Amino acid sequence: GSLSCLSDLRIVSDILITCMFTASFPLCKLKHNMNFAVCLSVLQHDLQTFKGGISQDVMAATVQRGVGTHYQIIGHKLYREQNCMFPARCSGVEHFILEVIDKLPDLEMVVNVRDYPQVPHWVQPTLPVFSFSKTSDYNDIMYPAWTFWEGGPAVWPIYPTGLGRWDLMRDDLKNSAAQWPWKKKESKGFFRGSRTSPERDPLILLSREAPELVDAEYTKNQAWKSEKDTLGRPPAKEIPLVDHCKYKYLFNFRGVAASFRFKHLFLCGSLVFHVGDEWQEFFYPQLKPWVHYIPVRQDLSDLRELLQFVKENDAIAQEMATRGKEFILNHLQMEDVSCYWERLLTMFSQLLTYKPQRKNSYNQIVHRASKTEL
Repeated sequence: GSLSCLSDLRIVSDILITCMFTASFPLCKLKHNMNFAVCLSVLQHDLQTFKGGISQDVMAATVQRGVGTHYQIIGHKLYREQNCMFPARCSGVEHFILEVIDKLPDLEMVVNVRDYPQVPHWVQPTLPVFSFSKTSDYNDIMYPAWTFWEGGPAVWPIYPTGLGRWDLMRDDLKNSAAQWPWKKKESKGFFRGSRTSPERDPLILLSREAPELVDAEYTKNQAWKSEKDTLGRPPAKEIPLVDHCKYKYLFNFRGVAASFRFKHLFLCGSLVFHVGDEWQEFFYPQLKPWVHYIPVRQDLSDLRELLQFVKENDAIAQEMATRGKEFILNHLQMEDVSCYWERLLTMFSQLLTYKPQRKNSYNQIVHRASKTEL
């Protein structure tokens, strides 16, 4: 049954490697919460580039290139080079590694905490770099983003760690969704966000033309200099995510890479309109268009038509919104994130053709006290 989900993999040897990996897994179980075959196929797809093995020379070249932060796991302890471009992001990564470190073999890896992937297809040799998001043009290995714990974008100032810890935000959004059941929500689209990409412009313009369909405005970001950066109008006030739940239709756009808000929007019990399918995170393949969300063309040319459709087919829209919410609630819990990290690092370690030796100049990373503030 599981192998049928892998039928799109082109090379028989890739499936054999998958079987080899699964046979070695007395590890965390993805239980009913994560679709095992889909999860495994994402891992397999990302790692198949390196099926011939990763040599010490290739790893050294990756570290030398400076495309990410170098980590080592030796004797169930975590070590890291001194510098990290975004310390809060590294902390978010380290939280999950430390949660499963007692189950991990010795290994080393380079983790990119920039927004953008680092290994385009045309770069040779292909370097083993972990990134949270990518398109099909990149060979980066996807990992669960730091924002599940901390280091998120500080868009909503009431959350000290950006969007806020995923487990705590889940509770907040579930509570807000309960206050705004489907029949009480406003039957219009809603969006607040900065102009990180001009592809969002058609939504803002539609809102100005047809406010009965959409309430969409640009907010400030760090690069804001004038009203030109908010499409000729003053920047709108930032709206906390919990207040998005008042609306039936919520929009997700990519940012510089994949958008961190995507998973949050489902928890409102609102119907998510997902623009474009180019950018991926590790869990995206589990979500299906027209089952869990409404797919929207990159240029938004079909947006008005889609909004008219859901307004005229309210029961269908509600069913889709409910499926999306339940899927994220049941399939993207914190233990699923930890489990993915464990499987990813274990499978990756099996590709190393050498035994990593600890660098004495690296600092050991240890657990810090949990943050619970919102």
